[in-house]
Amino acid sequence: MSMSSSSPFVRPVVRMKPKANARAIRHGFPWAYDNELVTDRRTKALVPGTLAVLEDDNRQPMGVVATNSHSKIFCRMLDRDPEAQIDQAWFEAKFARALAMRERVFDTPFYRLVHAEADGVPGVVVDRFGDTAVVQPNAAWADTLLEPLVAALVAVTGVTNVLKNGSGRARVLEGLEEHSAVMAGAAPDAPVSVVMNGATYMADLTGGQKTGLFFDQRPNHAFSAGLSKDAKVLDVFAHVGGFSLAALAAGASHATAVDGSAAALELAQAGAEAAGVAERFATRKGDAFDVLTALGEEGAKFDVVICDPPAFAPSKPALEKGLRAYERVARLAAPLVAEGGYLGLCSCSHAADLARFRGASVRGIGRAGRQAQLIHTGFAGPDHPLMPQLAESGYLKSLFFRL
Repeated sequence: MSMSSSSPFVRPVVRMKPKANARAIRHGFPWAYDNELVTDRRTKALVPGTLAVLEDDNRQPMGVVATNSHSKIFCRMLDRDPEAQIDQAWFEAKFARALAMRERVFDTPFYRLVHAEADGVPGVVVDRFGDTAVVQPNAAWADTLLEPLVAALVAVTGVTNVLKNGSGRARVLEGLEEHSAVMAGAAPDAPVSVVMNGATYMADLTGGQKTGLFFDQRPNHAFSAGLSKDAKVLDVFAHVGGFSLAALAAGASHATAVDGSAAALELAQAGAEAAGVAERFATRKGDAFDVLTALGEEGAKFDVVICDPPAFAPSKPALEKGLRAYERVARLAAPLVAEGGYLGLCSCSHAADLARFRGASVRGIGRAGRQAQLIHTGFAGPDHPLMPQLAESGYLKSLFFRL
């Protein structure tokens, strides 16, 4: 057998400490942290992205892991077979399995194709926009093996364009530099139009946020759209008009999108025009807290108000500050909801679990002097599967209240 760098016979070994929880990993937990491993000079010298065999403290092999000595998550489990070859064929098997589920659930080729650990490809996100795929390799091993990954993606899905989006907080935590590139085909020279829930969205795949569009909110857009027939709707932290354009497609009388990004609002406006609903649509650029405060002072009222802010609590240290921010959103938004109207509040912070986020939201509504019924709790769509052993994979929560 050839002694290539991926050959199991030359893979370094990383061993867990005696008191470390090897059982959790045997039962499906995908990570081993730096403080759970025997880290000698040899282990610390492993180049980020190196594949290794993880052993328990009895020297029993547990599988192939991707290592990163610069990250708290030192090992990510790739394959339970310690001799597995991590090559194009391995990626093809993972992608084919992921694609089968998406094709069963969705009738258009617009979805998250790979949701990292939950799809068995740790740290890797792939969003599909028809014949273009956008890859976020948020772990060092995926950067190293990007070529076979991209080849497998093209082979399995038939996409012609593959873009690498190498920006974001996750890459910083891994010690990776920001770097974006066209890996196959060409980058689209105009925003891609994506139809979801009857609305048309314009996704900027090269200059937009993350991969250009947030597919995770699709079921929550649909639920709020169901409340929005003949309604006056306010969509705060709107990005490219996720909630407002879905509401207009469902027959809202008017919708206003608020965001701090002029570029995002231009894409929202273009989406409204493409769907023929521009005359019922308005945008308002500004800091969301400032606009909410101003609307309150103006005495504005809406039948449906949705707030979908960025992650206020992206990590445990930011939790208390983040929860205060969610409470403040609820306190400023609740007075804008007409009597008997609906308030939707969202959080994409995995550090703020559902109970804490709900508590902060309810406190904010109470401080605004409003009574509320919680009528629906929403999560990410099925193209963002949750890995039951990994709470971080279920980050999105949406609460819908009737006030």
